[in-house]
Amino acid sequence: MAAEASNDGVRGMLRDSLRGFLDEHWRPRGVTASSSPDQISGIWRKLVGQGVAALGAEGGEGGLAEILVVMAELGRAGCPAPMWSAALANLAVSGSEADAAEDLLARLHSGQAIVAFSFGGLDPDAGTGSIVVTDLTASGVLRFVEAAGSATHLLVACDRSHLALIDLGDPGVECVATRAMGAWGLYEVRLSAAPVTLIPVGTVDLDLLRLKGKTALTARAHGAARRAFELAVDYAKERHQFGQPIGKFQAIQHKLANCLIALEGVRLILEHAATLHDGGDDDWRYFADCASAFSGEVLRRVSLETQHTFGAIGYAEEHEAPIHFKRVHLDTIALGGAAEARRRLAARLLNAGGAGLPQYDLGPAGNALREQVRRWLAQNWSGATKAAFDQRPFAKREFDAPFARDIGATGWIGLGWPEEFGGQARSPLEQIAFMETMEQGEAPRIGAAIQANALMMFGTPEQQRQYLPEILRGEAMHGMGYSEPQAGSDLAALRTSAIRNGDHWVINGQKIWTTTWWGKYMLLAARTDKDAKPPHAGISMFIVPMDAPGITIRPSATMYDGTFANIFYDNVRIPGENLVGEVNAGWKVLTGALAFERGLVGGGIVLKVAYAFEQLRAHVMTKEADRSLADDPIVRDRMATLASEIEIGRLLMMHCAELAADGVTPPEYGAISKVFSGELMERFGEAALDILGMRAALSEQMPGAIDNGRFEQNLRHSLMWVISIGTNEIQRSLIAQRALALPR
Repeated sequence: MAAEASNDGVRGMLRDSLRGFLDEHWRPRGVTASSSPDQISGIWRKLVGQGVAALGAEGGEGGLAEILVVMAELGRAGCPAPMWSAALANLAVSGSEADAAEDLLARLHSGQAIVAFSFGGLDPDAGTGSIVVTDLTASGVLRFVEAAGSATHLLVACDRSHLALIDLGDPGVECVATRAMGAWGLYEVRLSAAPVTLIPVGTVDLDLLRLKGKTALTARAHGAARRAFELAVDYAKERHQFGQPIGKFQAIQHKLANCLIALEGVRLILEHAATLHDGGDDDWRYFADCASAFSGEVLRRVSLETQHTFGAIGYAEEHEAPIHFKRVHLDTIALGGAAEARRRLAARLLNAGGAGLPQYDLGPAGNALREQVRRWLAQNWSGATKAAFDQRPFAKREFDAPFARDIGATGWIGLGWPEEFGGQARSPLEQIAFMETMEQGEAPRIGAAIQANALMMFGTPEQQRQYLPEILRGEAMHGMGYSEPQAGSDLAALRTSAIRNGDHWVINGQKIWTTTWWGKYMLLAARTDKDAKPPHAGISMFIVPMDAPGITIRPSATMYDGTFANIFYDNVRIPGENLVGEVNAGWKVLTGALAFERGLVGGGIVLKVAYAFEQLRAHVMTKEADRSLADDPIVRDRMATLASEIEIGRLLMMHCAELAADGVTPPEYGAISKVFSGELMERFGEAALDILGMRAALSEQMPGAIDNGRFEQNLRHSLMWVISIGTNEIQRSLIAQRALALPR
């Protein structure tokens, strides 16, 4: 972990240094201007002086992670310097013993040579062209070659064993500028018996080299999309319409929040793929494909939404945004685009038994706990015990009192609690390990995390001694009495009242949509000052025993076969010491407890999706009459898309855990994870029905139902996750206002 932090620091310095350099040496020239070959070669030679030309070379400093940093900064600056080709040349031939390779790299690193790179006939896009090498001469046509007009040499794959090195000044070579997406910078290279030098690739796998090249293009597209997005955010703060900044309009806020969610997902998966690559982990290939599959659609969507935000001003070619729009589209469709990445993902997931979603490294303690919990579940939640539980209808499977007490004996309910409260003070990664393993073991819910957090943060010593031990032992569940008919996401509008009467509080009102209505206690929000300004300043929090006189519970069935309740409080008297926190300071208790927990809510959701995906994958691969759904190209494409989105959700979860390790996850980042994962759960549920067909729509205990109705029930349950703990619309507003500083 210390090494990773050190590497992050080095990459941060590289990013900052390069951004400053490009701001000084490229932007003043006019980022939107068409760059001449001389301008491109000029900026490249200056970049060579910054040391970037040797990145990726064997024995040199910097790996794929540093290459991606440089590519992203070039994309951000709209600078077409030929870093992509230089990096591929380093990765392809730096281990070669050929004299021509050694000479080429020496000249490349010193700035004497500028290389253009093409995969030729190995490019998945047949429109890219190819060459034929005969008697050390090359003929053919290569299209979409970057910066060939500025380069001195062309390096092209002529087969899987050799690269052809061509001097672009030799006879038989013609470079014709090509306009693509309305931009110049690509070339068609026409070869007619052009002299070549063949360089053996040795142990270099050109398919993997192409994957690295595609990942680098994705990083450049991300840099371009991010820069245009930041310009749009600034514009939304300044541009006024109808008497106010357009960034105050909810439509703009939600549009830009969606863009930030997408950009953060791309950033995280690119960093993860590069870290795995440079650490020698073969799973980098899978994550690189996930990055391409996910980015192909979302970065282009970000570019479109950026232009929508700018409106007509973004039409102008003298504006910076159009150059980024063009770059994003060119880079995301190159080398087969997202479709090729999805084909490779489908092959990994579904061919020859397939490989499941990779297991994340949660550090020594997290990995050890994961195995410990697996062993415990195998001994205590299996066989006849679990079989009997699984036979219950879903409404009876939310909670199991004996299981809660058994797990309480392990102390794991207090996994993340401070030791002073009887907890184990485990790290966020260890908490993820526990959540993941419990999900895979199909264990029922336990604990009362939000309520326990409220007590640990704001409760009196007496309250902590009374309530926390029984939560820790799995003996008492606490519900949350927040929402009301007229106060859902707008909790500040709640009307339930609490009036002081001697040594007691008297509570009157109604709560709705309460899920743990059957719990022993309710953590209840009530108004203690009806005239407070602002309204949330007059709210207090209470612990209400659910057996207190005056409580009427009216359970209702949910659309996902669970239950919630309308709860009526009619002159309910509770002791004065049941107040949690100070009078009229309940908003702090309510939001503080939620913020502490919200960072891992999205993680809990995506872990459910990841587990369900593996069940779906097994069904897709099952053969019937020598055929399976895995033979269907549409199903394969859909499964690959889902896998890439699951990895984005899991990486958002991991990032929230990293932030939590340094304190509380910022609310806006917890919201990003929650919004993405909740809506992913919906998309997964819809996709499972499409893939499996009508039998998947059969509900539990119906003859022929697939997995006892697992998939259709997941879909119905998914709606809860985009609504509870603050609807996703509210979360988007929070993201826009907190993360992007858009006006309230």
